[in-house]
Amino acid sequence: MVARTVDFLELFAAQKRPLSQTEIARLLDIPPSSCHDVLRALLERGYLYELTARGGYYPTLRLFKIAKAIADHDSVVLRADEPLRKLRDQIDESILLSKVNGLAAAYLLSIEPSHPLRFLATVGENLSSLHATSAGKALLGTLDPVALDEFLSSSKLQAFTTRTLVSKAALRNDLAAGNERGWYLNDEESQIGVTTISSRFKWAAGVFVVTIAGPKSRLQPKLKQAIELLMRACKSLESVGISP
Repeated sequence: MVARTVDFLELFAAQKRPLSQTEIARLLDIPPSSCHDVLRALLERGYLYELTARGGYYPTLRLFKIAKAIADHDSVVLRADEPLRKLRDQIDESILLSKVNGLAAAYLLSIEPSHPLRFLATVGENLSSLHATSAGKALLGTLDPVALDEFLSSSKLQAFTTRTLVSKAALRNDLAAGNERGWYLNDEESQIGVTTISSRFKWAAGVFVVTIAGPKSRLQPKLKQAIELLMRACKSLESVGISP
């Protein structure tokens, strides 16, 4: 029921138009009876309204107001936003913040640069392709030897480009190098023409990853500066801390 309710809301966000009960059931590939139950619940709680009889349904602003109230009091985002915007201004590339949770991490912030050609990430989405991204490597770098062995033994390292590390020995060495220097590199390993660098910091025992991402042609010439700014930002964020 909970997952299906989220599916409803995401469907309206994707379609950006009123939808009938029949359309919702078809687009989500769910039984009409299940569609009706979720639809009634959302209508009764004030999250949807019916435009006219048979005119379809659309979300009210109630969800927006609730989401805004939540976002306005997110202590992590509030604390990280200004320092990471400063980092964006200094390097003028995309800046991403993600929160590690075991073998998953979700994007909490995505701050865009001034350039029309930019790296995009969707807030709320989980990192994918851990072996081929700098943020993924930063996550893997938190694993103890036993957990890393388990990950490598159960994972197929897919090649996204000719530069993707598909050798488990090579990935292990790359992670060790990243742990040693404090930052991790994705040099066209997830996508041709894209370079990203990531580093970690901790708040209230939670692990967070900051990433600088951009076209290789633009980021590579200023990579040394980007690394210095990234490390400085993470060190500064960790030193201030945040209440749990």
